[in-house]
Amino acid sequence: MSEKVAIITAGGSGMGAAAARRLAQDGFRVAILSSSGKGEALAQELGGFGVTGSNRSGEDLQRLVDGTMARWGRVDVLVNSAGHGPRAPILEITDEQWHTGLDVYFLNAVRPTRLVTPIMQAQKGGAIINISTAWAFEPSAMFPTSAVFRAGLASFTKIFCDTYAADNIRMNNVLPGWIDSLPATEERRASVPLGRYGRAEEIAATIAFLASDGGSYITGQNIRVDGGLTRSV
Repeated sequence: MSEKVAIITAGGSGMGAAAARRLAQDGFRVAILSSSGKGEALAQELGGFGVTGSNRSGEDLQRLVDGTMARWGRVDVLVNSAGHGPRAPILEITDEQWHTGLDVYFLNAVRPTRLVTPIMQAQKGGAIINISTAWAFEPSAMFPTSAVFRAGLASFTKIFCDTYAADNIRMNNVLPGWIDSLPATEERRASVPLGRYGRAEEIAATIAFLASDGGSYITGQNIRVDGGLTRSV
């Protein structure tokens, strides 16, 4: 059996880094992209491969995928994480800011998916997991560009799954609520039925399950990991 290989974009900190650590713990070789350099350092720590670059750059993503294939010859899992996009009152968001949001929250998943899907087709399988948001379907004015474009990501995911399920390629979205990689406030904590912020490691555990054989019959889903915040939708 070949080594399992996972690519994690925007994996230098927060939920992306937690996912990389958990997948490495579960036996995956990991390749990490981040713009800060932290992802490259984390990849070295985990015995993997890192690229300092942006998921908004097709060239950087190509370097990541090419380097992964040169080292291990396969890609079993892709985890698409994201940075932070523009936030402003809904009608004060400029056209330029909307385009930035599209890049950060939607094309961040589309671009690497284009690159790894042919590899996964040739392997006859693979799993893609997008880190989305609990507010994708119940949008909040706090996160307008995130909510709008991740609702679009949910539609993209369903069409992708319709198209590539026959190749045994799965795609799911993980929808985190208030997670400890964000600044904590009492008001936000009080809004969560479980009464606490989630841990980045809990998001990573969900991602690891979806990447595992145990998750191999799950595709096209939006899985909320939010302490019950969106329990009524």
